[in-house]
Amino acid sequence: MNFSLTLSASDLLLLLPELFLTIWLCVVLAVDFSFKRIVQEQLAYLTILGLMITLACLAWFDMTGITGTLFAKMFVVDRMAIFFKVMILLATILVILLSIDYVHRFSFFRGEYYFLVAMSALGMMFMASANDLLSLFVTLEFATFGFYVLVSYLRDDMASNEAGLKFFILGVFAAGLLGYGISLVYGETGKLVFSDMTGANPTTGLVIGFLLIFAALGFKIGAVPFHSWIPDTYHGAPTPVTAFLSIAPKVAAFAILLRLFLVALATFKPAWALLIVAASILSMTYGNIVAIAQRNIKRLLAYSGIAQVGNVLIGLAAGTKMGTDSILFYLLTYLFANLGAFAVIMAISNSLGSDEIDDYRGLNRRSPFLAFAMLIFLLSLAGVPPLAGFIGKLYIFVAAIKEGLYTLITVGLVNIVVSMYYYLIVVKKMYINEPLDSSPIKTTGPLRAVIYVGLAGTLVIGIYPQPFLDWAVSATLMFSNLLGQAASIHPPTTPFGG
Repeated sequence: MNFSLTLSASDLLLLLPELFLTIWLCVVLAVDFSFKRIVQEQLAYLTILGLMITLACLAWFDMTGITGTLFAKMFVVDRMAIFFKVMILLATILVILLSIDYVHRFSFFRGEYYFLVAMSALGMMFMASANDLLSLFVTLEFATFGFYVLVSYLRDDMASNEAGLKFFILGVFAAGLLGYGISLVYGETGKLVFSDMTGANPTTGLVIGFLLIFAALGFKIGAVPFHSWIPDTYHGAPTPVTAFLSIAPKVAAFAILLRLFLVALATFKPAWALLIVAASILSMTYGNIVAIAQRNIKRLLAYSGIAQVGNVLIGLAAGTKMGTDSILFYLLTYLFANLGAFAVIMAISNSLGSDEIDDYRGLNRRSPFLAFAMLIFLLSLAGVPPLAGFIGKLYIFVAAIKEGLYTLITVGLVNIVVSMYYYLIVVKKMYINEPLDSSPIKTTGPLRAVIYVGLAGTLVIGIYPQPFLDWAVSATLMFSNLLGQAASIHPPTTPFGG
């Protein structure tokens, strides 16, 4: 494999978003160290400014059709990578807004917190462009390093320390699985780039290697049976970090999973579709059933997130162009509803100092706005029309139906009913139960901004989804020819079909 580090002006253009954000992060850190009297809110808005400029750069890439590859195809900039990077940056901006009030709880290193959040976003942007096994490993670990610190940022909180320790131990274990899996795949194929592996012979070593890689990525997305870190980590981590963990790493990991399964393993779809179907059924069923018993709202959303990952895996199990479109669209709808829900949680937690579901008793009388917002977000997560979550689930189910995955669809529909039960438990407490305290709950400007953005995204995408669907469809055009070529080599089958 020939490799060159020579970079032309056009090559640097492809790296412009990442290069700019790297320089901006250095500026943020330098400002924090150099100006001791700077207000942490100003540092937050400085970080947001850099992220928004990076977002504008990516929008320019998307509108002008700038694409290409670097480093012997290790780094790719295409419409799909841009789509995922936009979602990662949008989630990061909203999380920093969520953090502005929360950061006052930190005794030390307030400025470094914003740096770590944005640095993790930078690593996940590189993940979205990873196009081979080596860059997969490096970028995934780069994105994870910041989270090791962020999860345990509340140094005096035992729950945060426990969450950080569990996340670190299991993260290192997942990294070991990933490294060993990559070594097996490279040993069997002699290839690192995903597109070069298409058509490789399915030897025992190759199969085991890809299974280990899937296990490591399954840890990142929180799919069953690689989910054990999620409940305790979500519970113990600072709430803005929990919100960040709930969406951004999943988005970045799915960017890699799509390239891995639909490019490197496109010709073996009949085999890996069974694996994805099993992971989807287990994730949906386990996440929804266990969520019923939760009494803490963060743990409830943790198990809900596991179930939501199961829904996304339905689109991957379909293994078609429509399936990939539905994954991108579903993740976009999930971003707005989930981060909006966490914004409401933070508003209540800041006022009451607790994250128990019982704290939501009579919320409609204490803050009608927060109660209405939480109602919209929960109903969207459950898939109730005309909200964005309904369109996302519908699109994914239609993609699976076209592939004959009727058993998977049946399980998914049953799980929607189950999820409605525990979401409505929270709704019942907000609108029917009497409040324990009648004092009003106040929200700050940054929290209200996140809630407004979440409501706008959830309602607009649900009522008028076509522009967002078109964006998702255009982002995955690269898979049209690849999947067609794979189908000509191996005719499609319908695992668990009717």
